[in-house]
Amino acid sequence: MKRILLSLTLALTMLVVLTSCAKQPTQEMNDTKAGIDAVIAEGGDKYANEEVKQLNDQLTAAMDEVKVQDGKFFKNYDKAKEMLAKVKGSADALKAEIPARIEKAKNDAMAALEAAKTAVTDAKAMLAKAPKGKGTKADIEAMRADIAGIEASLAEVQTMIDGQDYLGALDKANGIKDKAAEVSGQITAAMEKKK
Repeated sequence: MKRILLSLTLALTMLVVLTSCAKQPTQEMNDTKAGIDAVIAEGGDKYANEEVKQLNDQLTAAMDEVKVQDGKFFKNYDKAKEMLAKVKGSADALKAEIPARIEKAKNDAMAALEAAKTAVTDAKAMLAKAPKGKGTKADIEAMRADIAGIEASLAEVQTMIDGQDYLGALDKANGIKDKAAEVSGQITAAMEKKK
């Protein structure tokens, strides 16, 4: 009887030891969250929006795995730890990429601003050559007003670049370039019509 009781006590002790050894990977969870937060702080929400969303989705999946293990009698957090480590590694790699992405966006915005300036200059030159005559004065004045408006927008693009809103500046500069090309096209069409 003593032997059975001793065996039962030993088995119960082993069971308690086995179930208490598996602890929630709290440190890994905190490190992974901090890694994603660091990416966002570097500008990842702007310059790597899709990747940040994927990282958050992967973190959610890892947290779900932790919850699944929390509900089990015999807990095994190895899979969750592996998932968390993968997300943390991806976050660290993405954080290292962000400065290069910001620099590329800055260069793209600067190039778009220069292209917009060129398009505005071309439109102004075309306007100077526009046919003048009966019925075109109002059209020319309207085009002149359009060019003046888009020329004023160039300063806004520079302000956006100075404020490090490179993606917004890129979009605005491309819009200005398109509007200037549209005005140039109208002038060209008027010149063709006059011929």
